[in-house]
Amino acid sequence: MAQRDIFIDLPSSAYIHIPFCRRRCFYCDFPVSVIGDRLRGETSGTISKYVEVLCQEIDIFPVLSQSLETIFFGGGTPSLLSVEQVQQILTVLKQNFDISPGAEISMEVDPGTFDLAHLQGLCDAGINRVSLGVQAFDAKLLQACGRSHSLADIFTAVDLIHTCEIPEFSIDLISGLPYQTLDGWQESLEKAVAIAPTHISIYDLTVEPGTAFGRYYKPGTTPLPTDEMTVKMYQMAQQILTHAGYEHYEISNYAKRGHQCRHNRVYWENRPYYGFGMGAASYVEGKRFTRPRKTKEYYQWVEDGCVIDCEATSPDENLLETLMLGLRLAEGISLGVLEKQFGEEKVEEVKKYCQPFFDRGWVEIAGGRLRLSDPDGFLFSNVVLASLFSELGVNEEYEGI
Repeated sequence: MAQRDIFIDLPSSAYIHIPFCRRRCFYCDFPVSVIGDRLRGETSGTISKYVEVLCQEIDIFPVLSQSLETIFFGGGTPSLLSVEQVQQILTVLKQNFDISPGAEISMEVDPGTFDLAHLQGLCDAGINRVSLGVQAFDAKLLQACGRSHSLADIFTAVDLIHTCEIPEFSIDLISGLPYQTLDGWQESLEKAVAIAPTHISIYDLTVEPGTAFGRYYKPGTTPLPTDEMTVKMYQMAQQILTHAGYEHYEISNYAKRGHQCRHNRVYWENRPYYGFGMGAASYVEGKRFTRPRKTKEYYQWVEDGCVIDCEATSPDENLLETLMLGLRLAEGISLGVLEKQFGEEKVEEVKKYCQPFFDRGWVEIAGGRLRLSDPDGFLFSNVVLASLFSELGVNEEYEGI
């Protein structure tokens, strides 16, 4: 997929946050509500109420674009919604924004949360891309993470996805989990390749404060793998997946040719987008805004008219965000586009501050684009970006990506 070197002022993408989960995974710090194993969209008054408020927010929000090209249902576990609730949300979106006939409509789904009829109903409603939260092909690791699904649930879910012939199928895996070994990681990667999804996302575990893992473990201590081991895991993933025909198109993402995630590219290209739902972030008219992360406060915010009170991103902040996001992509960032947006002098500063990393082979300029090398530049991206934040910073610290 070619890089879109065009600045698009009006959003053409929408993220929809569905905050409900059967249980909270031990590594999760997202704004979610735990409903247990028995309830789901069609049997939960809590979920029904949330969908009503979410649709109310979409109705209230001022329309700035005529058509949505991508929609992403994230969570949480959006596959806990009933088909009717998904249809309800998509109908409200279409009434307010319109949905392009060729739109990519993605949904995060968890194994064990849908059967064939439910998945087929989601497809009939318009879902044409699913991201399956596998996380690990190891029963003990799933248990150690607090996941609600079993190993058998994963393979059942994969069979259902193939049966429905969903055109875009992604799976998520996590590396650096407690008790994870290099041999076990290789086995997970090989099983992922055998399943033949069109897209694979691999995330290195981050131990966040306030999570169960944050209470159990300290980064760099047993039973978490060492930093050296997680580097080997990253390199192994790059080798196995690229050999299997997946393009390493972004730090954490691999895709078969023509199957990159269009919605996520909106973020990495620092283009505007809508966000709806509790804790969802949006980037509209140069302003970044995050909704309240707790249900009561979110409901009150919607009742009060969805007032957004924040300042537009400054040019320096926008430059840092453009670098932080764009350097995630394998093709990097067009220097010509940077010059048009930020000026030649600022681009020369960026190149000057990158010089130590040119010398190390972590950053390179090729075809008029500034990019990180693969895999070393990707591995040390936090070092590169922390340095750029320090040199170009606007009184803020870089916390990593």
